Amino acid sequence: MNNARGYFAEYLVGRALGLEVARVEWDDFDVLWGDVKIEVKSSAYLQSWAQRRPSTISFGGLRGRRLDIEAGYVGEQTCNADVYVFAWNRQIDPEKYDPLDIGAWAFHVLPRSVLEELGYKSVGLAALSRYSKEIGFHDLREAIAAAAAR
Repeated sequence: MNNARGYFAEYLVGRALGLEVARVEWDDFDVLWGDVKIEVKSSAYLQSWAQRRPSTISFGGLRGRRLDIEAGYVGEQTCNADVYVFAWNRQIDPEKYDPLDIGAWAFHVLPRSVLEELGYKSVGLAALSRYSKEIGFHDLREAIAAAAAR
């Protein structure tokens, strides 16, 4: 299921940071590491529905309005996290797809400042590759720390 993929991507980021992640629905970000707010976006070439060809990797919802429990969604759409992690499963063969295969996952990490400067509401792999390098699971912690320091 596509929504489970997003939850798993958040779990992977938390594990890379040594956290036991307790997801808070409707929060302004997905993972809190110390005082660093992290938004995790996920995608995959394979979807839960029948496909003629692999999907194009893209990540949407980069900007959002903050949720106030009493007032609802407030303010303008902004980047609400300090660091953005873009995770996608690289497997293109449905027969070999295993979402738990850490080696099939790839990541890009960007600080909020870069996304704000670009003004994107969504982003694809080509654009991400211009601003950060593709990394694997074991390099996530270092990349998130570097992005947080920017």
